[in-house]
Amino acid sequence: MDGEPVLISVYVPFVVTTVLTVLAPRMARRLTPRPAAWALACAALVTAVGWAGSLALLAFTGIAQIPQVAAEGHWSAAAVRAQDPVYVTVAVVGAVVLAAGVGNLGVAAFRQVRQIVRFRKECAELPGDTELSVLDDDAPLAFALPGAPGRIVVSRGMLRRLGNEERAALLAHERAHLRGRHHLFLGLWQLAAALNPLLSPLAKAGAFALERWADEEAAVRVGDRTVVARAVGRAALASAGAASPAVLAATGGEVPQRVRALLAPPPARRSLPFAAGALLLAVCCASLANAASDSDELVDSAKRVRCAELLASTVAQPAGAPRPGAAFHCGPHHGGEHRS
Repeated sequence: MDGEPVLISVYVPFVVTTVLTVLAPRMARRLTPRPAAWALACAALVTAVGWAGSLALLAFTGIAQIPQVAAEGHWSAAAVRAQDPVYVTVAVVGAVVLAAGVGNLGVAAFRQVRQIVRFRKECAELPGDTELSVLDDDAPLAFALPGAPGRIVVSRGMLRRLGNEERAALLAHERAHLRGRHHLFLGLWQLAAALNPLLSPLAKAGAFALERWADEEAAVRVGDRTVVARAVGRAALASAGAASPAVLAATGGEVPQRVRALLAPPPARRSLPFAAGALLLAVCCASLANAASDSDELVDSAKRVRCAELLASTVAQPAGAPRPGAAFHCGPHHGGEHRS
C-alpha cells in the first residue's frame, strides 16, 4: 500500500464540505422548502462528522511518525513516514483545529440544553393550558415556544395590527414550526456550525428554509398565498426593532425574499439537486471509511515492520541477553494492541 490513496481519501471530506457550503445555501433557496431543510440537515450532519473524522485521521497519521508515540504504540515510525508522509506540522494543526471544534461543540451543546430548560419553564409559566397564549402586551410579538407540548405566544399588540385572515395565517405559520419540530433542525445546524465554522452559511440557509417551510404550510392551510405574504410582511414591519424571545417566529429570516416567494407560484419539485447532493455525501462517507481502513492497514503494516526489526535484533544478540521484543506480540493489529 502506498501513501497516496490515504492522503487523497482523508482530504475528500474537506473538499465536499467546502463545495456544499458554497452551493447548498444558493440551491436551498430555489427548492421546495421542506425537502430543502431535510437535505441541509443531512448535509450538515454528514459533513460535520466527515470533517471531524478527517481531522482525527490526519492528526493521527502525522503524530504516529513521532518516535516516542511510535514506541508507545509498538510500530515503526519510519514505516509510517514512508507509507503516509503527513508532515507533523499539518498533523498538529489538524489536532488543534479538532480540539477547538470539539470544545465549541461542547459549549454549544450546553447552551442548547440550557435553552431547552428555559423554554420548558416559560411554557409552564404561560397563562392558560391551550396551545395559544395571548399576552396582554402592546409590544408586537409572535413566536413559537418549543416544549412538551409547545405553545404559540402572540401579544395583543400584534393581533391589533393584523386582520382576521392575517391572524389565521400568522398562527398557521407558528403552528407549522411546532408541528415540524423545527427547533430540532436549528439545534442540529447550530451544533454542526460549532464543530465546523465553515458550515455557518449552511446553518443560516437552513433557518431561512424553515421559515419558508412554515410559510408554505400556512399558505396551504389558509388557502391564499397573498394573505400569508401580507401577514408576514405586516408582522415584520410591526415588530421591527423589537426583540423576540424565541427563534421560531414569522418575523424571522429574510422577510422580503419570503414575501416575494409567497407572491409567486409554489416552487416546483426538482430531484436533480437532491441527487447531486446525495452523491456528494456518499462520496464523503466512502472517502472517510476508506481513509479509516487505510489508516488501520498502515498501523498493521508499521507494527509488522517493528516486529521484524525486534526479531532481527533478537537474533543478532548473544545468548542470554534481554529480548527487547519479549513483551510484544507480532500478530495483526485489528484495531488495538496485542500483548502476551
